Formats: sequence, C-alpha cells, structure tokens
Amino acid sequence: MEFVFTAVGEALYEGECELRYRVLREPLGYGRGDVAFPFEDVSLHLVAVDDDAVVGCVLFRPDGEHGGRLFQMAVAPSRQGQGVGRQLVLHLEAHLRARGVQRIELHARQHAIPFYERLGYACFGEPYVEVGIPHRHMARSLG
Repeated sequence: MEFVFTAVGEALYEGECELRYRVLREPLGYGRGDVAFPFEDVSLHLVAVDDDAVVGCVLFRPDGEHGGRLFQMAVAPSRQGQGVGRQLVLHLEAHLRARGVQRIELHARQHAIPFYERLGYACFGEPYVEVGIPHRHMARSLG
C-alpha cells in the first residue's frame, strides 16, 4: 500500500470521491453531488492506494498559517480495522508538521471518537448534529 497526495482533476481524485460517496454519504441517503466541497481545490487530499485502487482517504483544509481542519476521512469497508485510517492520519500529520502546521481540528462522527482519541485528539465543546448524525469537535496540537 502506498500513500499519495492527489488533487482535484487527477486520476486518483475520482477514486477518492467514489470512496467518500460510498462510505460517508450514500449510507446517509445523500447523492453523489453531495460529496464535493467548495474548498476541494485548496485542500490537501491524501489517499491510500492498494492494487491501483483508492482504499482510504483523508483531506485537510488549511485555516490560517498554523492550523486547519481534517475532514472526509474514509476507509473502504473491506479494509477497516487494518490500520489504514491510522496510517493515513499519521502520514498527514507528519506532512503538516513539516509545513509548520501546529493544530488540527475535526468534526468527528460519534462512533469515530475513540479512533481519534487513540491518535491523541480530544473533544471540545458540546455535542451537535451534522449531516443528520451526532458529532463532536475534536482537536490535536502537533507541537
């Protein structure tokens, strides 16, 4: 498996969007058009590729010089529980540290909170509903 940064319009981006749709949007009843965000082109797109297929992805949107938001973390159901998500986050964090990013925030679905806690993220603020399901704000310092 390899970890590769891709971008809007590149071949791996299409596989990333399909994975995001299948894992994050389709189960909630959303359509394919609900996958892309207006800030896709200014976000980092890291994908896990195995046998030429995108099996995981995570995106990061910079917000200022030293921080930003991790979003759209997805791993193919057949690869969940195998460390793909953990490796994606660790690769992304290493890249961001090298760029001087000091803080990452994210919106975690309730069921994903333990995953992010194991990676050093902590909840802040009150629970809320986003895309129709419970979420929590989480953050981690890279310092």
